[in-house]
Amino acid sequence: MNRRLRLLSATAAAAVAALTLAACSGPAATDSGSSTTKPSDETITVYNAQHETLTKEWIDAFEKETGIEVQVRNGDDTEMSNQIIQEGDRSPADVFLTENSPSMTAVEKAGLFTSPGEEALKNVPEQYRPSSEKWVGIAARSTVFAYNTTKLTEAQLPKSMMDLADPAWKGRWAASPSGADFQAIVSALVQLKGEKAAESWLQAMKTNSVAYKGNSTAMKAVNAGEIDGAIIYHYYWFGDQAQTGENSKNVALHYFKNQDPGAFVSISGGGVLKSTKHKAAAQKFLAFITGKKGQEVLQNGTSFEYPVGSEVPANSELVPLTDLDAPKIDPATLNSKKVTDLMTQAGLL
Repeated sequence: MNRRLRLLSATAAAAVAALTLAACSGPAATDSGSSTTKPSDETITVYNAQHETLTKEWIDAFEKETGIEVQVRNGDDTEMSNQIIQEGDRSPADVFLTENSPSMTAVEKAGLFTSPGEEALKNVPEQYRPSSEKWVGIAARSTVFAYNTTKLTEAQLPKSMMDLADPAWKGRWAASPSGADFQAIVSALVQLKGEKAAESWLQAMKTNSVAYKGNSTAMKAVNAGEIDGAIIYHYYWFGDQAQTGENSKNVALHYFKNQDPGAFVSISGGGVLKSTKHKAAAQKFLAFITGKKGQEVLQNGTSFEYPVGSEVPANSELVPLTDLDAPKIDPATLNSKKVTDLMTQAGLL
């Protein structure tokens, strides 16, 4: 071999060696200040019954952080849980997110969840996840009595949600009985007071209350003076106040506290489906939204829901969770079917 050929061979060998070394060493290091990782080929599907805007914020932040793509299918609690149960082990969903716990327990009782992952479980304190550890809390909302300040003084407010069964409240208070939000509250009532007491209260509710479609609609009716007060979740009022306040300017919130059924704190849940083919990525998603960055979306965003994980405090506008004196309820015990049966018997559904 002449000298020119030997030089070309040495150059080619050096190039091959350099390519081999680069392949073995993995991707080049990125700036440690960047939160965006190398894009992933993996995609997970989320069945979402949480508020679409909140879940979109979580998904956008998660995709930026991990490079994992998230596809989302939106619906309400009951619709999504029933669909998962119907699909069974053929469900294309990897993750299920809800507004309220009963729909999570329905899927859990159907045996369709696997573990949400150790990291997500560690992120969320025991009081904000079920004892079964088949899913985790991702956010929370407080039950409140929203009242018209021109029609009721603080002294005239009910001391307990149970007081609304009194004939004196006939035609003066409202709720949205067809919604999963209110049904979660009734589920807590069954756990706290027993089925017989809940049945009696629901019968009185049929006589005393005015039904509206949705918490926002009920609050608007209170604001307009159509009704004295309504059982809703707290964040409807805060969300309206943060915008124009036109649907809540005459409304204030009464927190029952004293571990009353009306002080129930409903846990929004997140679970990983047993049928998932992307278990690690699905668990990573739950770890992210229960982690510091995910919970700060609740703290700093416009949902006005409570963070429950990673010791992230609530939005400063909210009454702290620890001050609500909410009743202690294991979310795994909430039973949506029992509630709908009772409410149907009472003529509310």
